[in-house]
Amino acid sequence: MEFIYSTKHSYPLRLLEIYGNIVIEKVKGLFHKGKIYNCNVVFIGFAPQLVLPVFKIFFRKKSIIIDFFISVYDTMICDRQKFRDGGMVSKICKFFDEITLHFADHIITDTKAQAGFFIEELGAVPGKVETLYLEADEKIYYPRPQVKTGDLKDKFVVLYFGSILPLQGVDVVLDTIRKLKGEEDIFFDIIGPIPESLKKPIQSNVCYTDWLSQEELAERIANADLCLAGHFHGSIAKADRTIPGKAYIYEAMKKEMILGNSSANRELFKEDEMHSFVTMGDSDEMCRLLLEYINKNESEQSKIAY
Repeated sequence: MEFIYSTKHSYPLRLLEIYGNIVIEKVKGLFHKGKIYNCNVVFIGFAPQLVLPVFKIFFRKKSIIIDFFISVYDTMICDRQKFRDGGMVSKICKFFDEITLHFADHIITDTKAQAGFFIEELGAVPGKVETLYLEADEKIYYPRPQVKTGDLKDKFVVLYFGSILPLQGVDVVLDTIRKLKGEEDIFFDIIGPIPESLKKPIQSNVCYTDWLSQEELAERIANADLCLAGHFHGSIAKADRTIPGKAYIYEAMKKEMILGNSSANRELFKEDEMHSFVTMGDSDEMCRLLLEYINKNESEQSKIAY
């Protein structure tokens, strides 16, 4: 197996280095050697839209496999709403998605719901598409004892972390915290760079951390009583089609979690003692569910004490 990749810190520089290396390997192929010449299968990961449309001719007579977890059109136009749908940028994004899917021989998606969207909206050929679910890095994220210290010993700790993208529905989480201001038995541990525009509630039963290493994050998750997975946004369509990466992490660590009641989440999870579902976009329902968890926890603690 041969690799063409870059370790540069700058994304544009990484892309330029990869482009340069592809050209170098193609030139080597003229002399019947090199990585591209010697391979039968080409796998393009992460963002094949940036490679395949440019270098398709370099991969002639090769079987091309792509991971299509991210649609440029879906991400930039539908999810993050950076540009107007139907505008010139929107059409360019959609073109690069469509041509990439057309050129590929095999397309890997991360949910069946996403696969359906790519087929219906972007013209992917159904026979080319396969869904493979993600997994957490179990060298970092694994079950471990809960260790609560200080003021948190007697609190019911609810943890949420994320990169704070719109589809994650962090506003629903913050609204829930705001509504549960007077519930001193519950404590929210929120991890992620929340922008000022979201007006995070400042109150005694919540703390915010902008960033943690993965190892530190795993420890914080281990010490939580309940984890919020998402996605919770009620109107962004992509939120219904994708499983949040944090859900895989919570699952690997055997943590109870609340998930958005989405098509994608229902592909992999079912309602049981470890998984609960909440209507996406509904902070009132989230409040009710959290209070039920607290009552359940207090009841279990009473039985232990008895």
